[in-house]
Amino acid sequence: MIFMAFWILVFSYWLHLLSTVVLLGGLALMAVAAWPALRRGALESNHWVALQKRLLPWANGSLVILLVTGFIQMTNDPNYNGFLAVDSLWAVAILVKHVAFGGMVLIGVYVQWSLYPAMDRAVLLTKKRPSLAQSEQHTLVQREMRLLRLNLFCAAVVLFLTAVATAV
Repeated sequence: MIFMAFWILVFSYWLHLLSTVVLLGGLALMAVAAWPALRRGALESNHWVALQKRLLPWANGSLVILLVTGFIQMTNDPNYNGFLAVDSLWAVAILVKHVAFGGMVLIGVYVQWSLYPAMDRAVLLTKKRPSLAQSEQHTLVQREMRLLRLNLFCAAVVLFLTAVATAV
């Protein structure tokens, strides 16, 4: 039984790290490569928006895997004293880490279910009212850039707090 629990924990760590690489790699790619493309403005010819949409299933899958494997790891940690038992530096780091992770999830939900559909509508509007569409596109691109930076910041906070919890 102990042997099986050991391998479940090993597999959990491996999947957690792999999902972190996929999620943060995608965010970093978007941060480094998409910002210049997004600044150009025209959504209908912006291939980075299409790439971001293709990365969404990978990001969503990574978030789910991170949630499940993180739960397995947390409950097997000797510092874990129970649900919402915030009684140590480790517990504070884990709590704030979960808040930052929740922020990443909320940003992802907003981008997928609100921002991207608005961008698609703005592209359609270009054909009927180009001047209005250009203003709308600029606003949406600025919002996406802010959310991308905020999501990257939340990811950096999660990694920092992981380091804090690991060091304790």
